[in-house]
Amino acid sequence: MAAVTIDVDRSDAVYRDWLKEAVRRVQADANRSADTHLLRFPLPEEWGIDLYLKDESTHPTGSLKHRLARSLFLYGLCNGWIRPGKPVIEASSGSTAISEAYFANLIGVPFIAVMSKTTSQAKIDLIEFQGGTCHLVDNPAEVYEVSAQLAEKTGGHYMDQFTYAERATDWRGNNNIAESIFHQLQLERHPEPAWVVATAGTGGTSATIARYVHYMQYDTRICVADPDNSCFFEGWIGEDPEALCPKGSRIEGIGRPRMEPSFVPGAVDRMMKVPDAASIATVRVLERVLGRRAGGSTGTGLWSALRIVGEMRAAGRRGSVVTLLCDPGDRYLEKYYSDAWLAEQGLEIEPYVAMLDAFLAGNGRLD
Repeated sequence: MAAVTIDVDRSDAVYRDWLKEAVRRVQADANRSADTHLLRFPLPEEWGIDLYLKDESTHPTGSLKHRLARSLFLYGLCNGWIRPGKPVIEASSGSTAISEAYFANLIGVPFIAVMSKTTSQAKIDLIEFQGGTCHLVDNPAEVYEVSAQLAEKTGGHYMDQFTYAERATDWRGNNNIAESIFHQLQLERHPEPAWVVATAGTGGTSATIARYVHYMQYDTRICVADPDNSCFFEGWIGEDPEALCPKGSRIEGIGRPRMEPSFVPGAVDRMMKVPDAASIATVRVLERVLGRRAGGSTGTGLWSALRIVGEMRAAGRRGSVVTLLCDPGDRYLEKYYSDAWLAEQGLEIEPYVAMLDAFLAGNGRLD
């Protein structure tokens, strides 16, 4: 007797039409968004070293996380995880949630951000402005579990940026941040940078840049700058994937209490632990030098980049260094630009400001 063919067809014409339209809208956003600028940070000409900041604050949602959110939405849609009428839920300290709220609104699905209650009010306001809602938790370490519980309860999709950031982005090219940086450097005097400095929240950006560099066979090295109260540095040094730091980072958007799945230690050449006071001092100096306010994560990366510039100068090496301007400082006026907040946190930035001033005057090192 012949076997009976079993045929299960789960296709739904209405859903497939919705999916095609959702993907079109997300891809159209990429076409509308011009590439972000590569800004020069002024250094003495005689040093022979060029320092650049990739200004990710000019994205439609104002941060580096716009790229990540777009990739995550395309990944979730094409995997069939994001469904019409069902919420997208994310564990986020702010900027990713702002960008994901934007894309959720773009395709017409609800969005819920699960975040620490210490997240700045400015970021909460921006999430709500984009149509999202915020679910605040007391302990930053709870955001993962609470997000998964909300997804199960609502039938929605937990985006889980900390797991999927490194795999959702096409690291071989397709105008990702790495390809963009190298394209913009083509006509500079040092087109292949000696170092690219990134910071890590999910770890996805450093993974994308490092993988692209290796794939293209460049000699560029990748450094990740890590703030206080983050486990990435200790986990990388000790090769410990279980490293924990439960206190929580004061530098919003970067630093994590655990080694996130999207952080790829083997792709990174170097890590620096940066004191929070140094990060904040650096964004204060950046405003004075470039007239641009940036968030604390920019300060963490720029401090490390300037240290590398100092090392290159001491060794008589010429070349270029690139870091990221991750998001605008107006989201943090009540924190990193508030002397009252600094006093409350016990952070003294004056010694670091003095070191930066001496360094940029040509007679100091950031040791």
